[in-house]
Amino acid sequence: MPTNKTIWITGASSGIGEACAHAFAREKANLILTSTRADRLAEVQQECIRLGAQCKILPYDLSNLEDVDALTDKALAAFGPIDIVFLNAGISQRGKTTETDFAVDRKIMDVNFFSPVKITKRLLPKMIENGGGTIAVTSSISGKFGFPLRSAYASSKFALYGFFETVHAEYYDDNIRVVMVCPGRVKTNISFNALEGDGSRHGQMDAGQEKGITAEQAALKIVQAIHRQKPEVLVGGKELLMVYIKRFFPGLSRRIVRKIKNT
Repeated sequence: MPTNKTIWITGASSGIGEACAHAFAREKANLILTSTRADRLAEVQQECIRLGAQCKILPYDLSNLEDVDALTDKALAAFGPIDIVFLNAGISQRGKTTETDFAVDRKIMDVNFFSPVKITKRLLPKMIENGGGTIAVTSSISGKFGFPLRSAYASSKFALYGFFETVHAEYYDDNIRVVMVCPGRVKTNISFNALEGDGSRHGQMDAGQEKGITAEQAALKIVQAIHRQKPEVLVGGKELLMVYIKRFFPGLSRRIVRKIKNT
């Protein structure tokens, strides 16, 4: 992969986003990093610079949709045209449907779906003008089938597939490529930061996630898929089998999901 690509990563202060930032930094990319945690983001920035990248940070809370266009303009001004954007930021959920406040549903949709949509609508014309680009988006295996305690989360991840597969179809001839990143269980802080039904923080590592692959292992597959512009990459362990069970044996898939009690 050529060096000096300009890459913008959201959700870059930990987990998959941080690990991918490190991987791209080793390739001497020009990195723009966004997350809500400015202090942690600055630490990631310093490591990326140490690894050989130029790196700028744009701390931002993506639940605030009002200024997302301005954020995107700042990203475009950082190093010039953006070659790759990795829309990775997201919030998970831990609450039954009727026990989850609508405000929580709305916040999850704003961060997971509407902020990537707004960024893409602002960024896409510039990418086309520059001759094309790659848009990578973190969905989830929960974007393939409904999952207990994840009604809003699964909805947001399903919606990403609908929007970005449409973008891929509409702008393919403009050299726009979409990479759908579909993780299963990856050992990150996503369950710690997940929202309970009342909007409070879940604050614990789920048992299943504890056994997941590392963020670094996930990043290896994701970065390779982005470079190859693969339409979709599944990332995880044996839980990914559920994607194929849903595709070929939907009745069995529904029975398995109904028996899942937790996490």
